[in-house]
Amino acid sequence: MIIGIDLGTTNSAVGVWRDGKAELIPNSLGHLLTPSAVSLDETTGEVLVGLAARERQSTHPDLTATAFKRYMGASRPTKLGKRTFLPEELSALVLRRLADDAAAHLGQPVTEAVITVPAYFNDKQRKATRRAGELAGLKVERLLNEPTAAALAYGIHELDDESRFLVFDLGGGTFDVSVLEIFEGVIEVRASTGDNRLGGEDFNQVLIEAFGKAMGDRLSPAQRADPHLRERIRAAAERARRALTDGAAASMAVTWKDESFEHGFTADAFEEMCSGLLTRLRDPVLRALRDAGLRADGLQEIVMVGGATRMPVVRRSLTRMFGRFPSNAVDPDQAVALGAAVQAGLKARDTALKEVVLTDVCPYSLGVEISERGPGGMVRHGVFSPIIERNTVIPASRIQVYSTMEANQRQVKLPIYQGESRAVIDNIRLGELDVAVPAAPAGEIAIEVRFSYDINGLLEVDVHVPKTGERRELVIADEDVMSGPDFQKRREALAALKHHPRDADVNRAVLARAARCYEDSLGDQRHFIGQHLDRFTFILERQDPREIEHGRAELTQVLDQFEGATWL
Repeated sequence: MIIGIDLGTTNSAVGVWRDGKAELIPNSLGHLLTPSAVSLDETTGEVLVGLAARERQSTHPDLTATAFKRYMGASRPTKLGKRTFLPEELSALVLRRLADDAAAHLGQPVTEAVITVPAYFNDKQRKATRRAGELAGLKVERLLNEPTAAALAYGIHELDDESRFLVFDLGGGTFDVSVLEIFEGVIEVRASTGDNRLGGEDFNQVLIEAFGKAMGDRLSPAQRADPHLRERIRAAAERARRALTDGAAASMAVTWKDESFEHGFTADAFEEMCSGLLTRLRDPVLRALRDAGLRADGLQEIVMVGGATRMPVVRRSLTRMFGRFPSNAVDPDQAVALGAAVQAGLKARDTALKEVVLTDVCPYSLGVEISERGPGGMVRHGVFSPIIERNTVIPASRIQVYSTMEANQRQVKLPIYQGESRAVIDNIRLGELDVAVPAAPAGEIAIEVRFSYDINGLLEVDVHVPKTGERRELVIADEDVMSGPDFQKRREALAALKHHPRDADVNRAVLARAARCYEDSLGDQRHFIGQHLDRFTFILERQDPREIEHGRAELTQVLDQFEGATWL
């Protein structure tokens, strides 16, 4: 049995596809949402997961962990009593509880799962999530981006007409924006961006800081440092934020050592206090539209997902941004888990589901560290050179050519990074390759570097020195994936992509036809065909399949106008 899991920062949920529809599975308490909380009972040594753990957060803060999803992929241990846990280990405990609840409800063992992740999770965060699934005893069939899961929950995959949607996903700890296009049974992610350090918890923090400021000297530094009081204030902030969802005012009230502390907030004051966070929500939306090459009026629907989107300040901000109301057709707390269940049904090839193809994009740019020689011969080291740029549709394979920097250089080091910063020090290092080169004048030896990346995060780096035929290869993937039975199949699938688009038969045929028409024409006509030929050649070098398809159609149309349609 395969299930779909939304592993959330605040709450998690599990779903299944059966009897022709997606449904959420209640936990042992009958709730559809399970708090992503883990607590240790030092008396019995028992590990508590879910609501029982969350209820201990204010009374046993040193024994309880929440919001650990924010630290996935980081070496940030959490100490609970005498035991220490990594974020993926805490996540594994939540996943195991969800799987056990699902098995009890379904009456059969659960061994496989589709697990959702924020679209903007980087390579390390995705691998940590996969490890969490493996630690929980699950075979992770796929890591599905949360906005894509939300699209499936909204039934976007069942639409027949070509449509474009923006999914705005604001959860407890992470924020994602994805632009999706649907056409002919294909859901294609056009762009994804976001902020892995922005969510409902940050809006709580605004209230916490305002509360602390209002209390002034009534709270001493020692009291403010007490973890028990901090957790009570945090819980009061959460309650106040939720109250502001439906009301015009709310108050934070905390009782500590026989003393009461209370402060009230209006909805308007809260919105003003959150202005900085609302700006942080706006920037990724604009970036996603820019990367997708779309205007806001080119979107059919704005889909809101994640519990934090219930806040009126967020809904008003998004409404002002787009000049229309976003859709709320599906419960924002449940959409991602329901979409994961739909994907589980697709994986199981359920006959009730219409065949749909999901494509995704690379959330961060992938490239190598290079050195550049500037004016006056000054050399700048540590420069990031992207090879597969962010929001490239995957699986993808791209190639770049570099050359030696120094005369008689005998070796080239190629550190591999993921990120967007011009300086590699601000990006994430994934690995390194060394390749031997023959001694020659500076810049004379070319080094071809090819990156091939698939939907599950498998990155193959191939380096070729044409002068000597020297080849080096590095595979970057999770260790569990590399030892899995389908690893070789995935590598074979990537191998099929390792051809430059200009070498594809369909493109070679169009290029040959254009070259012939150029030779057959004169004057303005020759210049016109030459311009379009140069444009298509340039598009091929960018290696974007969608752009190549449009460019080829445009060049073919020009040639048809010149000499009529091609015949066979």
